[in-house]
Amino acid sequence: MNDTVLEQHSFGAEVGRLLDLVVHSLYSEREIFLRELVANAADAVDRRRFEALTDSNLAPPPEAKIRIVPDKEASTLTISDDGIGMTRQELIDNLGTIARSGTRAFAQNLASSKPEDRPSLIGQFGVGFYSAFMVADRVEVTSRKAGSEEAFVWASEGAGEFTLGHAERETAGTDIVLHIKSDATEYLEPIRLETVIRKWADHITLPITVAQDGKDQPANEGTALWRKSKSDVTEQSYKEFYRHLGHYFDDPWATLHWRAEGTLEYFCLLFIPGMKPFDVVDNDRDAHVRLHVRRMFITDKAELLPHWLRFVSGVVDTEDLPLNVSREMLQTTPVLARIRKALISRILSELKTRTKEAEDYNKFWENFGAILKEGIWEDNEHRAELAPLLRFKSSTQEGWTSLPDYVSRLQEGQDTIYYLSGDQAEALKTSPQLEGFRAKGIEVLLMSDSIDSFWPERLDSFEGKKLRSVTQAAEDLSKGEDLPDVSPLLLAIKGALGDQVADVRATARLTDSAVVLASDGKGPDLAMQRLMRRAGRAMMPSKPVLEVNPRHKLIEALSAKLENTELIAEAAATLLDLAQVQEGDLPADATAFARRVTTLLAGSLG
Repeated sequence: MNDTVLEQHSFGAEVGRLLDLVVHSLYSEREIFLRELVANAADAVDRRRFEALTDSNLAPPPEAKIRIVPDKEASTLTISDDGIGMTRQELIDNLGTIARSGTRAFAQNLASSKPEDRPSLIGQFGVGFYSAFMVADRVEVTSRKAGSEEAFVWASEGAGEFTLGHAERETAGTDIVLHIKSDATEYLEPIRLETVIRKWADHITLPITVAQDGKDQPANEGTALWRKSKSDVTEQSYKEFYRHLGHYFDDPWATLHWRAEGTLEYFCLLFIPGMKPFDVVDNDRDAHVRLHVRRMFITDKAELLPHWLRFVSGVVDTEDLPLNVSREMLQTTPVLARIRKALISRILSELKTRTKEAEDYNKFWENFGAILKEGIWEDNEHRAELAPLLRFKSSTQEGWTSLPDYVSRLQEGQDTIYYLSGDQAEALKTSPQLEGFRAKGIEVLLMSDSIDSFWPERLDSFEGKKLRSVTQAAEDLSKGEDLPDVSPLLLAIKGALGDQVADVRATARLTDSAVVLASDGKGPDLAMQRLMRRAGRAMMPSKPVLEVNPRHKLIEALSAKLENTELIAEAAATLLDLAQVQEGDLPADATAFARRVTTLLAGSLG
């Protein structure tokens, strides 16, 4: 470090606790620090190569590599790369803010996760760099951005602050110097370092060397794993490559490895994760499969897969594109369109095959089913293929069931697939909406993902059977039913509620409850309306229908009190509020609702 004025900075909020969690709770193996730093260095070189496609002045040297230099006398370990480098602000943004996707969410997820699951938090929250503090009591990062003449040094002892100042570096890239702790000197031994590299980073195509006796010794094979024959790749190699790609620590649920030959030639290695990300509130809906051209990384934003397969990671390496392919070409070339079609087909085929092992497939569904259902909504081409892959909870079955299974259990004469969507499947099981269907032994599929309010409309039918929300199916249960005539009461309730409801009508679909809400049939069902309201995107106001159970004792009692208009008005308002509560909504006027309920309770106890 040269003599310069150093700026003192504080880390982002909660850093002290988070660094302690990273160092003492997150990793079970200290050697992981080297994997994290080497992976970051490799990514930096990949980014520089990509930027050089449009600006040749940024190209890394032909002999670009990751160089690891242990120094026993100084007790330092240096990891150097020829990557894209960082500006002063990028050093602050990337190294001065822990868990940029949310420090509080990171801590909460760590606290609630099982010990064996904690390492997978690394990739989700971007904290891999800080694993360096497991073996170092001080870390210095000197970096020069490609295309810039300035270099800067970032340094920290892993407490609440870091320093930042000007530095010298002859070329673009980054040097990370770890001041090794007294109990971690094993990582100053070249043989130990080579062992760790071969275990965790042998698949990285960029050369990695470890300095020993004044010479740089190769430490990784550096072979493009996806170009090998499947028979030449071990299960462990697949796992380590998968973990490198997404900074995961679990095992892949599925590994798809093949080579396409003929009019189009490419190599493909794809993974479906074994667990869902911890950071489930992720607004990035793009898939990030990496595109390579003749082993050279080009971009992970080529849209090789649709949004609804964004959980898939991997590499596609083609011979049919030029190395200097532009971003514009990526959007228009038919080569990528054909590869994309082949990838989707192969993944759907794999999922279809795996459905034969129900328990195994259900694990996948619980992790990524909500994302896969987006394909029903937005992808007309693959909608029919996706439908049999869907899984649901049911009002009559235990565990998960499918649309083909539901159709196989249809009652004689039943030509409709009924479903109910809401916030929680367990809560839906007790919904008044199901009473009439349960009484007639009709199965209802229970859906509790947000997307469930959208996709059934697009699918419309399955094997010739229409999909219908139970909130829009009142007439299906009324056929052949002889109900008591409570029309005077219905008119009185409608008059009392006015424009709060589209209608008030008798229904045969209730057995225990007095009232229930229904859609007026002219717009989206209740779940969709509720979702749009919560998202602040209410469309044209759609008023619900209040359905009344004429066989309920309360309704019978009210029918005998029609002359008491004040009582009917109070009862009408309370019944509407109760129906809204049953649907998981708050009454329009919670205070008035509480007052009415209190008055009714006081009267019943008086």
